[in-house]
Amino acid sequence: MRSKNKRVRRVCAACAAPLLVLGGTAALAAPTAHADIPACTQMAVQAGAEMTDAVTAACHRGVGGDLQGCVSGLTAAGVPGGAANGACRAAALEPR
Repeated sequence: MRSKNKRVRRVCAACAAPLLVLGGTAALAAPTAHADIPACTQMAVQAGAEMTDAVTAACHRGVGGDLQGCVSGLTAAGVPGGAANGACRAAALEPR
């Protein structure tokens, strides 16, 4: 009976190993959710700002989780406060 259990364990291990390797590879190859910088910059432009490096840099701060830095950067670039807040929140979301 013990030899049968050993055999079953070996077969299970032999079958599981390739699945684990393939599963790990799929997880590494799967695209990660990127923040939505284009949505942020579009909202800023629609609110009246010009598309500049300052706008892009501010949206990058929003992606990094620095909402206040993003809003301050967009406001300095000419985006009204409410629109800047919305754009920065959009920066942190997954693209659609």
